[in-house]
Amino acid sequence: MVKPYAEACERNSGPILDVLSVDFADAREVLEIGSGTGQHAVYFAQHLPHLTWRTSDMPEYHQGINAWITDAALANIMPPVALDVRDTVWPVTAVDAVFSANTLHIMDGNAVQALFRGVGRVLNADGALAIYGPFNYGGRFTSDSNARFDASLRARGVGSALRDFETVNALACDIGLELVRDVAMPANNRTLVWRRVKSAAAVV
Repeated sequence: MVKPYAEACERNSGPILDVLSVDFADAREVLEIGSGTGQHAVYFAQHLPHLTWRTSDMPEYHQGINAWITDAALANIMPPVALDVRDTVWPVTAVDAVFSANTLHIMDGNAVQALFRGVGRVLNADGALAIYGPFNYGGRFTSDSNARFDASLRARGVGSALRDFETVNALACDIGLELVRDVAMPANNRTLVWRRVKSAAAVV
């Protein structure tokens, strides 16, 4: 098959790698939620060989992800598992880190909450969560392009919208994480990184 391709992945992979190379330096197993085309997974697995990169997405995306994995022929990247964040039991039970890119604004609000609850269940002690995407701050858009993007998302009528930083940070705090970095990315995006508070137990 022709491998799926997203130009945005080409543009943002390098800047995201700069963050992950620091914040995932002590991790060994990473779960990617919403692997999409598979481009990010292959790029990060190639450049972070100390990691086992576990891909996941809804089943309709698996063929494309597997096409990228097969061509890359990397030993440290795993075939995708079917993951719906709303499920109370995930197919991956314990990882050192979780990564997700451009997913929170596609989901509805309930799914966003479910994602964080799921991360709380699978993230090991001192584990890190990194999420890339556009966010509002103080209820305001950070750019005109983000405002237009939000309008296009809301027009779909399925609950998609840009998320407020304060809301997602509160969800992270609820599962025992604390924000350690908020990094500006190209095209008015951010990479947010949280780490589990050492005294916090996993959320069930």
